[in-house]
Amino acid sequence: MNDRKKVAFYTLGCKLNFSETSTIARNFQEEGFEKVDFSEHADMYVINTCSVTENADKRFKSIVKQAQKVNPDAFVAAVGCYAQLKPEELAAVDGVDLVLGATEKFKITDYINDLSKNDFGEVHSCEIEEADFYVGSYAVGDRTRAFLKVQDGCDYKCTYCTIPLARGISRSDTLQNVLKNAKEISAQDIKEIVLTGVNIGDYGKGEFGNKKHEHTFLELVQELDKVEGIERLRISSIEPNLLKNETIDFVSKSNTFVPHFHIPLQSGSNTLLRLMRRRYMRELYVDRVTNIKEVMPDACIGVDVIVGFPGETDELFLETYNFLTALNISYLHVFTYSERENTVAAEMEGVVPQNVRKKRSKMLRGLSVKKRRAFYESQLGKTKTVLFEGENKEGYIHGFTENYVKVKAPWNPELVNTLHEVSLTKIDDDGMVRFDFVNETVISS
Repeated sequence: MNDRKKVAFYTLGCKLNFSETSTIARNFQEEGFEKVDFSEHADMYVINTCSVTENADKRFKSIVKQAQKVNPDAFVAAVGCYAQLKPEELAAVDGVDLVLGATEKFKITDYINDLSKNDFGEVHSCEIEEADFYVGSYAVGDRTRAFLKVQDGCDYKCTYCTIPLARGISRSDTLQNVLKNAKEISAQDIKEIVLTGVNIGDYGKGEFGNKKHEHTFLELVQELDKVEGIERLRISSIEPNLLKNETIDFVSKSNTFVPHFHIPLQSGSNTLLRLMRRRYMRELYVDRVTNIKEVMPDACIGVDVIVGFPGETDELFLETYNFLTALNISYLHVFTYSERENTVAAEMEGVVPQNVRKKRSKMLRGLSVKKRRAFYESQLGKTKTVLFEGENKEGYIHGFTENYVKVKAPWNPELVNTLHEVSLTKIDDDGMVRFDFVNETVISS
């Protein structure tokens, strides 16, 4: 009979949260807990929260209810960004027993005793100034790729953003530890590593607890490229002013880094970029995209953009729309601006009505569909390498090329977590790409 306590995890938000949830889960397993799926009966449910958008906040209550439906007596803990920003609010949610902030979440097993329910949610949340040390993490086990955290926190002061309030100052993992984690991941037969953090281009700052840069992001990339056993390395979101041309050039010649960049823009209007306190103008963004495409013509470039920011007139929105239309990019992540407490933007004039925000968001999402389609069409007839995922989705297996083209084929379990050379042939009605195997040789299995 198994007497081990069972724990389940739910992650909201970004790749960084997934990497941290995975590390917290490993800590539980080291303490003798058995990890189970969130839909299963567990003694404890841990919810890693996000507070980037209003939607993420609202989802928290429904996730707590989801856990209570499976086991009304289960101990429920909330950790993460929302837990740091609004701990008392989360603690007041019916069924929540424990709320841990930015630094406490990594010591969660120290805060639990017999898992008996509390009458009121217990809060342990530091002042964000105390979040000045680094905890490394990476996510493995659930995917064919791993998210490797290399940096945390942010020193930028964008007027719409609560991340510095939720995660503290910019700080980095040591280069030695990043390389150690990368080797551990590659030893587990994981084919792709995605570098993640809050502001990964700022890598090196706070590496040894001080403000100076011990290493640069370029040096990190160069050293990771030497690690044996890694098939692919992918850079997650990186600020345009921190994506140096030297890094772009190195990636273009790299053994393992793939031609895929996700670069936040937020607005194509310099007027709005100034109001947002972004650290670049749109001209620099054009320069980065141009440089990428010159050395990697097939590179995939994703863009973050915010619509409905205070002061965004019809003219300024069209400036963004036209800018993106002309730009040689591959897809958009569109965020509808939502007011966040304790941010400068929440007090700004020129509030954009919600119905206008929704209309603009719809326009940009439509543009994203066109951009992705055009990018996929530009790749037809070319030979690429696909890493196949592990999930059977309605009889199909999916995968991604090195330059982030999503492909599909009839389900075949033998393809899971293998790399194959394929020729991209046509785009299906669902927007995914069909292919022919170039040969039956597996590049890596």
